[in-house]
Amino acid sequence: MALDQPGFPIIRTAGIDGMLVSFGDRLDEAANRAAIAFRAEVERAGWEGVQESSSSLVSCYLRFDPLALSHADLEARLREVMASRDWLQADLPAGRRLHRIPTVYGGALAPQLGEAASEAGLSEAQAVEMLSEAQVRVTALGFAPGQPYLGLLPEVWNIPRQSALTPKVPKGALVLAIRQLVLFGVTAPTGWRHVGQTAAELFRLGDERPFLLAPGDEVIFPAVSEAEFEALRRAPGGGASWEALA
Repeated sequence: MALDQPGFPIIRTAGIDGMLVSFGDRLDEAANRAAIAFRAEVERAGWEGVQESSSSLVSCYLRFDPLALSHADLEARLREVMASRDWLQADLPAGRRLHRIPTVYGGALAPQLGEAASEAGLSEAQAVEMLSEAQVRVTALGFAPGQPYLGLLPEVWNIPRQSALTPKVPKGALVLAIRQLVLFGVTAPTGWRHVGQTAAELFRLGDERPFLLAPGDEVIFPAVSEAEFEALRRAPGGGASWEALA
């Protein structure tokens, strides 16, 4: 359910060549949907002088050429777009995908499933059932090329981060905290619990679409056995598949 976040949306400058439009100060479904939809509208407008745009959990960022477009002119255009509709009720843009990424839960490949399940008050079997059936949205990309944050999971998964870092989780690790999942595109440390392991290729240099996932896409992580997973390691894209969302 969307949260009421008074005072939003707001527009702020971000250095000499950036503007940030924020729809909240914390993640909720409506603010994330607004950020993704607003960014799509700005991209569709194709304003001269705007060099790139991106969306985060609750904001849309624009980088522009201040010699071609002034802060005041860009802010005026953004305010026009903001006033054109209720962005917290906006539809997500067309062209989104539903991905299925096979995942091993628990065991030696994802050793913190039991700990995460205990934090959520669930058995491991219940945790696997919930996580493998959940359909989550890519709320943002960040930290590494093509690496997604996904959510929101049911409230039972509002579990804290760890008090200390896990020194390293492998590429393809599915980690969990605060009702969100992150799918790691690189080997890295994390404070989130490692609950699943995939063989997905998130970044493919040279492809027409180098990032497998995009903000607004949805993902299901169906459970597979360790034996099935070993076969998927050799399959194109780690066995991930997708279909267009209506």
